[in-house]
Amino acid sequence: MSDLENFRQEIRAWLEENCPAEMRQPVRDEDDVCWGGRHFEFKSEAQKAWLERCAARGYTVPDWPKAYGGAGMSAAEAKVWRDEMARINARPPLSSFGIWMLGPALLKFGTEEQKVHYLGQIARGEIRWCQGYSEPGSGSDLVSLQTYGEDKGDHWVVNGSKIWTSYANKADWIFCLVRTDKANKYQGISFLLFDMESPGVSTKPILLISGNSPFCETFFDNVIVPKDQIVGELNRGWDVAKYLLGHEREMISSTGGGDRAGSLGAAVSRAAALEDPVLRAELALFDVDALAFTAMSEKFMDEVKVGRGHPAQPNMMKYAGTELNKRRLELVMAAGGSAALEWDSEASGGGSNARNWLRTKANSIEGGTSEVMLNVISKRILDLPGA
Repeated sequence: MSDLENFRQEIRAWLEENCPAEMRQPVRDEDDVCWGGRHFEFKSEAQKAWLERCAARGYTVPDWPKAYGGAGMSAAEAKVWRDEMARINARPPLSSFGIWMLGPALLKFGTEEQKVHYLGQIARGEIRWCQGYSEPGSGSDLVSLQTYGEDKGDHWVVNGSKIWTSYANKADWIFCLVRTDKANKYQGISFLLFDMESPGVSTKPILLISGNSPFCETFFDNVIVPKDQIVGELNRGWDVAKYLLGHEREMISSTGGGDRAGSLGAAVSRAAALEDPVLRAELALFDVDALAFTAMSEKFMDEVKVGRGHPAQPNMMKYAGTELNKRRLELVMAAGGSAALEWDSEASGGGSNARNWLRTKANSIEGGTSEVMLNVISKRILDLPGA
């Protein structure tokens, strides 16, 4: 038996023994997701135990180095871990912007002190992060941001605001783009980390058409940020920001589904008898496209691990994944008929399908619009001339 197959058997046995039955059920609502953080309240003992057991072995971030809270798995081992998790339909033990976005940026650009200080807390679910990028008037043109950090010697004083800050009202810390040189548009931005409980930080939820408020406006009024809370070089935060955006787009693209999400056609057919042959064909086509997307994602991840990834591949994943997710919910709504539009009853889970369908409209905006993604793909992969 190969070393990798031995590893698979060990992981399979550990999961069977340690993953609670409740954590093998589909996620039904926001409370089923474990975000961690100093104010997080576990929904159940099973949710708490699952996080603690995984964190103790570094399984919340299996491919991070052991020194920073991970399990030190190779790319091949991490794939085995994902496959075995999917085999038993196990929920992720921890969902975190720290894992998906900030962690990779710290691993590449952070000092050793920052890695030791922050990464372990992220891996154990002790700190919840939000992202301070977009501003009113500075969305796709992110480098036009105006939030300013004034140099006061041993600290900055930050003033300004951010918008579309996901879960800012629940986050412990923020990773934030701040202008530290007004004279240079691209080389005048720094990447700062600071506590959301710092004096001068406030948030205001934004109500979406889905009836939920995952986004916030975030305001900074003379917020003091110590100098050691900068990631990367002063005025070179755009380098960190671009690297992080690649991981954010991969994270958003994962909403598209694929083989791990199971067959949409089979799921919908179990829920409703579908007599419309056109809708059945569209569901079958979706399943094929979702499987193709999963294969593309695996290929891209393997290429990145061996240093052969194209810098624009996250743009491809983000575009394909988010558009696929929009199609998925459109088909769910079409199959549900008028009943799928119901908004409040217990039978519809509080209108979960309708609310999720409306929420997908933001997928092709957040993290870079589909139009911007297509522009990047056309220029950087297809080598087409600019407009």
